[in-house]
Amino acid sequence: MKIGVIQASSQTGKNELLYKCSKRYAKRHEVVNFGCFPEETDKYSYIEISLEVGMLIASGAVDFIVTGCSSGQGMMLACNSIPGIICGYAPTPMDAFLFAQINNGNVISLPLGEEYTYTGEENCEKTIEKLFSEPFGQGYPKQDAERKLRDTRILKDLRNNSQIDFISFMKKADAELLEHALQRQNVLEFISNDGTDRQISDWVLYRADYR
Repeated sequence: MKIGVIQASSQTGKNELLYKCSKRYAKRHEVVNFGCFPEETDKYSYIEISLEVGMLIASGAVDFIVTGCSSGQGMMLACNSIPGIICGYAPTPMDAFLFAQINNGNVISLPLGEEYTYTGEENCEKTIEKLFSEPFGQGYPKQDAERKLRDTRILKDLRNNSQIDFISFMKKADAELLEHALQRQNVLEFISNDGTDRQISDWVLYRADYR
């Protein structure tokens, strides 16, 4: 599994923590850090980052993304507005574990601006540790696993049936937001090299005028 780390510019100070913890606890997987980094002068809102999350997932460049914003909820809502994304909100380790085991989504959003539980950093690390503690999608509790996983499949079908395709969605996105989101070169480079859905990858790169 390829895991991306990317969060809004409002929380660049937490980027290294997200990346370090993801590398530590998802050690059997490739982890790629897309920022936003503290030294960047260009700023990205959680909405713009959610579009980049959508591009990375839809193109097949990554399989899962760890993200967040100040509250975590804005990023979760924005990501869940994008076709093909199932984003969980995980303020605690147990929320992260249940999302991975029951909902089996492809994005997790963390409340990076909150000093919750013991300290924000300690809880953030424990949340990421619990997220990757077991393979995704096993169901929980074990005695109800079959029912839980059946409901998850039904939910994913409902979402797929209610959404337009990714390229149609991107064509309808706010032009100014999309223009800025398409300027992030490390995201475009990774999509160019690692995207497995070439139709979506090529559309994103063409729209970005990426050369």
